[in-house]
Amino acid sequence: MRFADLAAAYERLEGTSGRLAMRSILAELFRPLGAGDLAKVVYLSQGLLRPEYEGVELGVADSLARRAVALATGTEEPRVATRSRETGDLGTTTQELVGGRSEARAGAPLTVAGVYADLERIASAKGEGSQEAKVRTLVELLARASPLEAKFLVRFVLGTLRVGVREMTIVDALAEAFASGTKEARTRIEGAYNLSSDLGRVATALAEHGVAGLDTIGLTVGRPVRPMLAEREPTLAEVLERMGGRTALEYKYDGLRVQAHVAADGTVRLFSRRLEEIGAQFPDLVAELPKAIVAPPAIVEGECVSIDPDTDEIQPFQEVSRRRGRKHDLDRVQAEIPVCLFLFDILLAGGRPVYADDFPDRRRRLEAAVRPSDRVRLATQRVVSDVAGATEFLEEAVAAGGEGVMAKSLKTGSAYRAGARGYWWIKYKRDYTEGLTDSIDGVVVGAFAGRGRRAGLFGAFLLAVYDPKRARFESFCKVGSGFDDARLAEMPKRLAPFASPVPPEEVETGLAPDRWFRPGLVLEVQGAELTLSPVHRAAPGAIRPGTGLALRFPRFTGRIRDDKGPTEATTAHELLELYRHQVRHAAPSSGADPEPGD
Repeated sequence: MRFADLAAAYERLEGTSGRLAMRSILAELFRPLGAGDLAKVVYLSQGLLRPEYEGVELGVADSLARRAVALATGTEEPRVATRSRETGDLGTTTQELVGGRSEARAGAPLTVAGVYADLERIASAKGEGSQEAKVRTLVELLARASPLEAKFLVRFVLGTLRVGVREMTIVDALAEAFASGTKEARTRIEGAYNLSSDLGRVATALAEHGVAGLDTIGLTVGRPVRPMLAEREPTLAEVLERMGGRTALEYKYDGLRVQAHVAADGTVRLFSRRLEEIGAQFPDLVAELPKAIVAPPAIVEGECVSIDPDTDEIQPFQEVSRRRGRKHDLDRVQAEIPVCLFLFDILLAGGRPVYADDFPDRRRRLEAAVRPSDRVRLATQRVVSDVAGATEFLEEAVAAGGEGVMAKSLKTGSAYRAGARGYWWIKYKRDYTEGLTDSIDGVVVGAFAGRGRRAGLFGAFLLAVYDPKRARFESFCKVGSGFDDARLAEMPKRLAPFASPVPPEEVETGLAPDRWFRPGLVLEVQGAELTLSPVHRAAPGAIRPGTGLALRFPRFTGRIRDDKGPTEATTAHELLELYRHQVRHAAPSSGADPEPGD
């Protein structure tokens, strides 16, 4: 496949906002491709070279990319930098400069396979001289590229492809391209992706064997499964009613969700909720898990929390979060912040997939598969059948350092549903009955310039929730409270990778921040109540035409959710359910909903 054809498709996608239209463009792109090119195109369309969990990074900073563009186009680097600031996009600047160069393109036309191989070469360059090697490879590519090809090459190496393609849009397109878009095929494709976390592998199976080829994709130790997610209910009575009057309650630990893969030879890989490999940050768990798992290979899930070594008490989330991202002084950090992994589910036991078994059977298998220790334990669980028993267990969970309880269905059909959110699991926090004090995970999509003491910094941030049905991020609040000086100083660096010169296509809001950001960073916020707003777009029109939901008096909790990707933030549906269940809303209304004060 010619790379020019891929670039042309990306240009069409960039100018398209409707998910159906994007699906059609991708399906048209995918349909004629063989398995080899198809997998590469699928990865590239995600902005990746390999599945995200493999952590393959190109390692090309803005300065390196600008130098490569300058060399490839015969332009002075300061001019490249100036023009890039003016356009807000080095890709667009490169397109202009390549279009204006006097020399003819060198070499044969670019192909997808050739570009992919060169990008892999850039990613694999390590150590002394690697930066120069990356620049040389990129210069060689740009020397052969057309203006449009150059635009998307530079955007790709910088991680800013900006074509608005999400995983589920690719799933839809694969179903349309290889299975006539039937609902059954689409469900099977999504299921295969949820088990493998690898859309390239799914696409290859489809191209080679059709929908039947998806049967070859199952659990594999070392390849993470997309996590099952929970719904919410506002009271324990409603939790029990939803569960049919009887449920298994577990402590809801306030830590980092971890999926542990233990191979037959004792090799351990740990994955975060976002499917990032995090074993290097928790070498103590890597060492302990082979002793704790009785019959590997196994895949288990749990919550990693910090433990006070003297009292064995669970510590706040902020403690365990200090272990995330650590690359140095690991021995010291392990000693300062010891952790425990509380296991709550098992997907593979003794090499046999058990994720399709009912939850009670999986719990029994988990208990049989684990030899508890100080660092690896089972989540505390109790089966309850009345509100009194549920309340007693909730109080025990909170007293033990948990933030609430998780209810797990005991019914037939309570399989582990990878990548899905549903009422087979329900989370209930201790503060649900005290008004809207439950936290909301919002995605930063914009920032407002600070004033007074915050001059020169961002003073507030525009947050959005995610609507998976529309593949849109819908604003629900502007938050400036809760940030200390250190966090405010840190935010520009945190947000820099997501900077956008124009409003992102997938973002919907009635506000105009001073800076736009592509959805990426997730913040936890709390507020007084949810109200209706003419400027925010969360769940638009669900309660009243022309209004969306907004959080009144929002406040940052101090918690950046690095463990969550933007599509794993609170959903528009969840926000709508919180609105309907908040205590204020249950009382007779005395008038119109007040508008948010932001």
